[in-house]
Amino acid sequence: MKKLLIMRHAKSSRKDAATSDFDRPLNKQGKHDAQRIGEWLVEQILIPDLIVSSAAKRAKSTAKRVAGAFRTDVAIRFTESLYLAPSSVYLNVLSELSYEENDDTQSDGSQFNCVLIIGHNPGAGHLLFDLTGEIREMPTAALAILELPIESWGELTALSPSSGRSATLKTYVQPKDLRHSDD
Repeated sequence: MKKLLIMRHAKSSRKDAATSDFDRPLNKQGKHDAQRIGEWLVEQILIPDLIVSSAAKRAKSTAKRVAGAFRTDVAIRFTESLYLAPSSVYLNVLSELSYEENDDTQSDGSQFNCVLIIGHNPGAGHLLFDLTGEIREMPTAALAILELPIESWGELTALSPSSGRSATLKTYVQPKDLRHSDD
């Protein structure tokens, strides 16, 4: 069984109209929300083995702030392919974890039992739907925690509600759900 955490990047700034969409930074609320989601994951004793993030500035900053709340180092990988990508690209990126080389030997990705993927809408929301059949709004910094009935990330593409083999949405949280305790 694997765990997949799907997160949309935190709220970004639109102050500078000259800044490209790819290069937009997080705003103050986004920085706070990303940090708070990381703290919440620590409270849940749910630290991912790996973070895979879009290379867009707002997603990279979200990943770094979430990871900054952990009391341990977690590898973060940035990939441009997740920038405004459809669900199929997310699935491909995750499936490729099965074919990584580890210490010069072929790996099945089993060292990654829990992966946090950070991206954009609509891809993040579509990924959640494609794996669980559940429609959930994915506002900025929303997080969905899924349990996957797989042993290897390569099996991920075979999951879908229509196949009878799907992921289970265990938890869904938005920053507004966590604000009562720290605002």
